[in-house]
Amino acid sequence: MLKKRKSRSIAAILAFSGTMTISGLHKFYLGQPLWGILYVLLSWTPIPKVASAIEGVWYLAQDEEAFDRNFNFGKSAAKVSLQVGNQVESVASAVRELDALRQDGLISEYEFEQKRRHLLDQIS
Repeated sequence: MLKKRKSRSIAAILAFSGTMTISGLHKFYLGQPLWGILYVLLSWTPIPKVASAIEGVWYLAQDEEAFDRNFNFGKSAAKVSLQVGNQVESVASAVRELDALRQDGLISEYEFEQKRRHLLDQIS
């Protein structure tokens, strides 16, 4: 299952909104549904509202690296974009090599198109 990168700002906003409305939305956002359910079940008490406020401050007090380590499996946005850039570059190089083979007549147009699509599918 593909996991999207979590934003520290959105998590903090959801946590602070839990002090006034339904508590626990930030837990669902951060991929902790059991904690989110617990917050909703205890919403008739002040406990989740206080916990949400404390967690909102905690999210903002962390630097991006600490937040990524805790909630994004240690992958920062810069690392992810660098990995994708390297992957795109290697696929582009492979497509250029395939095109050279096609122009030299070593592979057919059909084979080129099939292999090109397979390489492009690896990027996403």
